[in-house]
Amino acid sequence: MPRKTKQKSRNTLNNHLRIIGGQWRGRKLQFPDSEGLRPTTDRVRETLFNWLAPVIHNARCLDLFSGSGALGLEALSRGAAETILIDANPKVSEQLKSNLNQLGCTFGKVLTTDAISWLDDAICSENPFDVIFVDPPFNRDLVKPCCELLDTKGFVEEGSYIYIETESDLPLQIPESWHVHREKKAGQVSYYLCIKQG
Repeated sequence: MPRKTKQKSRNTLNNHLRIIGGQWRGRKLQFPDSEGLRPTTDRVRETLFNWLAPVIHNARCLDLFSGSGALGLEALSRGAAETILIDANPKVSEQLKSNLNQLGCTFGKVLTTDAISWLDDAICSENPFDVIFVDPPFNRDLVKPCCELLDTKGFVEEGSYIYIETESDLPLQIPESWHVHREKKAGQVSYYLCIKQG
């Protein structure tokens, strides 16, 4: 009688992220499966953080839709003073906290909440961010409402940098006071670095 093979249970932490620069360069961290979660690729991150090199040190950062933490953790590795990482999935948030603990990092704060709701409820006009990462799940039309809330609720000030990653076929809709400083395309992804102007 042939022996039945047991079906392997899926490991929800079989995904790995590698930090590519800064004090934790080369460190590999895990992240769980989550619908819509797609870490920013190494190539795109390298380009982005080359763009941000003059301003990332000591920057106050906000990582909306954190997912794997690819952007927020990279910012901390490269000298950001503080990063708030936001994700609605409790499993994802717990892993982000675990990864911060593994790195011995006390300058990252993880919030388990919906990014749009948090932006809508928060009052930030007295303490805007220097760098904000907007990399939501695709096909949910989240970029425009995010950008509008960031601008109208005081999360950005003149000189703030906003990184946006979208589907390549999606037109970029940003507030009038934002200027596209850099932009590139990689496969099905378009990415932009904007600056808030006065």
